[in-house]
Amino acid sequence: QLQLVESGGGVVQPGGSLRLSCAASGFIFDNYAIGWFRQAPGKEREGVSCIGRGSTGSTDYVNSVKGRFSTSRDSAENMVHLEMNSLKPEDTAVYYCAAAFRRDGWCARRHGDYVYWGQGTQVTVSS
Repeated sequence: QLQLVESGGGVVQPGGSLRLSCAASGFIFDNYAIGWFRQAPGKEREGVSCIGRGSTGSTDYVNSVKGRFSTSRDSAENMVHLEMNSLKPEDTAVYYCAAAFRRDGWCARRHGDYVYWGQGTQVTVSS
């Protein structure tokens, strides 16, 4: 059974850091691009970042997190991480990881491309 499980969310002060992890099981992990999305109360789901399939997949970030967030893939552990630094209150949201089958190494932050989703993890940035 295909499964994605996020972890690492929590409460952090502005300027702090968190590392989210997405653990995948039940499918050939390296054949899939993995995206990170977030949704704040009353707002639409937003594509935060993505990483392409395999060990050389491309990455992409929404402008608001460029230079602060970084995503990486650990194929040996079937995991993708999202390192979040210099966190701001506007980063507060439920963060989801999702998987999209790809035949190339590219990725996109369009949520319609992603078929499999985790249950989400809450990130709260507050003083």
